[in-house]
Amino acid sequence: MPALDSTPLLPTSVIGSHGLPGWLYGALEMIEVGRFGPTDERELFDDAVRMAIGDQERAGVDFISDGEMRRWKFVQSFYRRMTGLQSEGPLRKLGPEAYDSVPRYQAVERIRVPQGLGIVDEFRFLKANSSHGLKATCPGPATISIHIRERPSVYKNRLELAGEFVEVINAELKELVKAGADYIQIDEPSHSIIGGSARDYIELFNRSVKGVKARIALHICFGNLASRARFERTYAPLFPAIMDADADELVFEFANREMREVELAARITEKFDLGAGLVDVKSFHQEPPALVATRLREVLKHAPAERVRVVPDCGFFTVPRWLCVSKLTNMVAGTRIVREELAGPARLRRNPGRSRSMKRA
Repeated sequence: MPALDSTPLLPTSVIGSHGLPGWLYGALEMIEVGRFGPTDERELFDDAVRMAIGDQERAGVDFISDGEMRRWKFVQSFYRRMTGLQSEGPLRKLGPEAYDSVPRYQAVERIRVPQGLGIVDEFRFLKANSSHGLKATCPGPATISIHIRERPSVYKNRLELAGEFVEVINAELKELVKAGADYIQIDEPSHSIIGGSARDYIELFNRSVKGVKARIALHICFGNLASRARFERTYAPLFPAIMDADADELVFEFANREMREVELAARITEKFDLGAGLVDVKSFHQEPPALVATRLREVLKHAPAERVRVVPDCGFFTVPRWLCVSKLTNMVAGTRIVREELAGPARLRRNPGRSRSMKRA
């Protein structure tokens, strides 16, 4: 696996999830009706991960994930690993699929995750099947709690419920590091979902990554193609609290907001690297490389290239595989256009600098 200090200028990466092929949807339906045994399921998901790895490598992405192919609706699969939950089913079963179309749960007692989240095993398989630059991804405490209702007799509010997952996540991240992960991304939605302040939100994040000796990225999400944002799509309310995040990189989406708030890049890169979302996963538009390059040049008006990483706005879970591959390929090609424009003897490769996370206590 390439070392972080060999990272190219303007490295490309993914947010996490990859587009699912049609055959995987068909297989999942067969699993639901009991047509697959344990070995069948293992082979299915192993093959799906290998497919995602191959797609990302062929697209030329510098840091890839396992495509999160073993997860469903991003967090739904994690609930099977928990105790203290009572299933309530979806709130809505008719009409377009969205946030309220997935199963919901109520906390009937203190939630426990006795065997962890399973992300370490996901990463081990990824590492065994790729020599590429790798990124491990983990939902943050607010994200994990997103489909759970707090019962007042168990958790007084959503902030306390989200806090239940801090130690679980922290333990998972430390085991990821032991397994060889040196680049880990935490995914969180708008802080408004937990009902606390931006500082409450950042405090939850900082506790989750305390003592984790890896490069840490914090991705703030406004939803994917099927699950649009629940709140105003602006990062402004997170400032100045987010500047106290114990992270190395902040990952913001810009493409689907027509590059709104791109000027925040200057403020972010005073302290952090910026993962700039330059491909819109909420659109079927196959942005040509020239458009990706134009968006990247806009970011570079506000931030030094040495501080910028290029990513899609969000994950590709709800995007067809063919479109996902097209967008990733064009993202890489557009980034290469700008790399060539900036190229010079001293700038062909860069050292990302000392990671604050390596001293995270």
